[in-house]
Amino acid sequence: MADRWDEMQQEERQEWLGVTAPKGFWAGAAAAGIRDGKAERLDVAILYSEQPAVAAGMFTTNRVRSAAVEATEARIREQRRLQAVVVNSGNANACTGEQGAADVLAIQMQAADLFGLEPDDIGVASTGVIGVPLPMDRLSAGIEEAAKKIRDDGGRAFAEAILTTDTYTKEVVRELTVDGQTVRIGGAAKGSGMIHPNMATMLAFLTTDAEVEPEALQEALRHAVDASFHCISVDGDTSTNDTVLLLANGMAGNRPLRPDHPDWDRFVEAVTEAAIRLAKAIARDGEGATRLIETRVEGAATDEEARRVAKAVIGSSLVKTAVYGADPNWGRILCAAGYAGSSFDPQNVDIYIGDIAVCRRGGAVPFDEEAARGVLRGDPVPLRVVVGEGSGKAVAWGCDLTERYIEINAHYRT
Repeated sequence: MADRWDEMQQEERQEWLGVTAPKGFWAGAAAAGIRDGKAERLDVAILYSEQPAVAAGMFTTNRVRSAAVEATEARIREQRRLQAVVVNSGNANACTGEQGAADVLAIQMQAADLFGLEPDDIGVASTGVIGVPLPMDRLSAGIEEAAKKIRDDGGRAFAEAILTTDTYTKEVVRELTVDGQTVRIGGAAKGSGMIHPNMATMLAFLTTDAEVEPEALQEALRHAVDASFHCISVDGDTSTNDTVLLLANGMAGNRPLRPDHPDWDRFVEAVTEAAIRLAKAIARDGEGATRLIETRVEGAATDEEARRVAKAVIGSSLVKTAVYGADPNWGRILCAAGYAGSSFDPQNVDIYIGDIAVCRRGGAVPFDEEAARGVLRGDPVPLRVVVGEGSGKAVAWGCDLTERYIEINAHYRT
């Protein structure tokens, strides 16, 4: 028992390292008062790599985009390399016009000067209120302070500084062996509201000390995001600032990873596992949420068709409110599946709440309603939808929708 306790303690300590778990990654954070002028919580963070890191990124699909998204996506597209990332919470720097772009450049220039780098080596990410110019005097002081506090175990401070309405930090560490070398993957994310498939109001940062070829790293990230951040929903809104970055600094000493490397699949699997862990944490921490919903879809013609159904179910406000009220109203689940854009015969659909069959071949079946309510009161809430006899399957995550969500968002700016 003592050995197991020691293992759990070690795993928890490792999780605290987050983005600084892999070799050569450092982080620091500061309280600059960006949200309301009061320096009471961390809101500026810096992630730094001792060596230039190959960089991959995926960004919001919203046509209205933060200046930070525009600048960081351009840097990755043009050079596939970053060495530091500056993040602020409390202000999205979106819909701020030319001033917003100028402020991003000022952030890059200040960070470059502090670390002896070039502005193009610096990524920027922001999250918070839209349409308000960055308070550059406070942000600049925060960057200066965060740079002074940078350390090789600063992952927890980084994870705290990027939060907005989140109720807890979201961190992950995974480890594998590549070419006989220990490789680590670390991560941190934020997200609680404006969460919907195809990215959300979330920031996610993954780091690894593996050496990975640039195009291969982007491929690994795309695979991981498709299975994780593209499969969560809280409220159906897609943000202006969504950013997922994966940085690989090569300090583990392995041969460069690419699809023909014997350890490639294991590396992609580890990155995907890390992303899923963070994505589920975001869904569970949805604004006002009390329960995580996990929807598994089976029997579709393809995995993509199954994913469409799973996303529709966890994105349905009617399903979310039914879960909140512990109401086993399976018709809402079938309805959501029907508008997902996936081809299936409704008369072949079976639906389960936990292990309880509540719908067979598209119609009602007798079931123990109180037992089903008990499942819906649990956390997580497992739903399963079988849409046919194909091999396609997928899973997506969401949360219930409560009165608290309205309270939070009705007064977000105040």
